[in-house]
Amino acid sequence: MESIINEEKTKELLTEILIEMMQSKREIFYEIVLEALEEIGLANAITEGRQNEFVSEEEIFSILDSEVE
Repeated sequence: MESIINEEKTKELLTEILIEMMQSKREIFYEIVLEALEEIGLANAITEGRQNEFVSEEEIFSILDSEVE
């Protein structure tokens, strides 16, 4: 006998699975969300702090090479 699951039932099952996983693996989900928020904060800080155009890789290496010599 073939069983067909409609879209609504699929969404319901997926929601149940996600809720169960979040409850049983709370620490993992907490770490994932925290890391995502930190990345967003870092990206926002970089965007706000950026005032000039990007410096080329060659210019950076030139400066680093001159400091080594």
